[in-house]
Amino acid sequence: MAATLTIAVIGADGQLGSDIVEACQAHGADTVPLTIGRLDITDDAQVQRVLADSGAGVIVNTAAMHPVEACEADPARAFAVNALGARRLALAANALDARLVHISTDYVFDGAKKAPYLESDCPQPLNAYGNSKLAGELFVRSLARKHYVVRVSGLYGRHPCLEKGGLNFVDLMLKLGHERREVRVVDDEVLTPTSTREVARQLLRMLEAGAPDGLYHATAEGACSWYEFAAEIFRLSPCPALLNKAVPGEFPAKVPRPKYSVLENANLKQAGLNGMAHWRDALAEYMREKHGSA
Repeated sequence: MAATLTIAVIGADGQLGSDIVEACQAHGADTVPLTIGRLDITDDAQVQRVLADSGAGVIVNTAAMHPVEACEADPARAFAVNALGARRLALAANALDARLVHISTDYVFDGAKKAPYLESDCPQPLNAYGNSKLAGELFVRSLARKHYVVRVSGLYGRHPCLEKGGLNFVDLMLKLGHERREVRVVDDEVLTPTSTREVARQLLRMLEAGAPDGLYHATAEGACSWYEFAAEIFRLSPCPALLNKAVPGEFPAKVPRPKYSVLENANLKQAGLNGMAHWRDALAEYMREKHGSA
């Protein structure tokens, strides 16, 4: 990747966007952080003006409407942000002859496969959020001349997720582990929790290597349930609370979610570019750096 390449990061003040900005700057790239206050991807004129002014050769889009319940309650808004916003960025990227790196989600699948999903597997979203993100993928893949669509899963990072109250799952478990006598976590949802710093590193690796255009899964290696993830968090940073599995139906979901959403980084591996660590190793790094444990 040329050192003079300008990378615009949309959603630069979010959980993932913040780590991508830091990684780009550490890599020596000319970085344009576009926070929520600077760029609304539902505003066509603003998108065209701000991105043209940025002079970006790469546009990384981490902006999205994330809360699953909010998307279900207002699907029009979810599609305006997650689908039409992506379409707007694809057209703007073409006008600049820039590459669009668009972040998507494991929620485009329904979980029925019960084995790691490949990029070639047919999506089947269960809710408005997943459908709106899938629509955004299709807009990018059909319109953007140069693009990476990158699906991630179970993100956590050092910076707060603005749309989810600020606490990621790791920090929530540590907070509850010191506030309660018992913490109960579901054991029937399997995923691959993924560090935002790992994703940021992976994106830079793809850009530097000139990875082929297309769809990629970029998640940590391995898989676990939310309970198994919590158990590893408690092991790395012992809490006084007792950790137990929730009984089936104890925390009923208001919106259908996939019970299994593990992604296989097949296309990264085929290109010889998979740099994602095992989820246990990435968690240990996070705990050392943010909490001084492990």
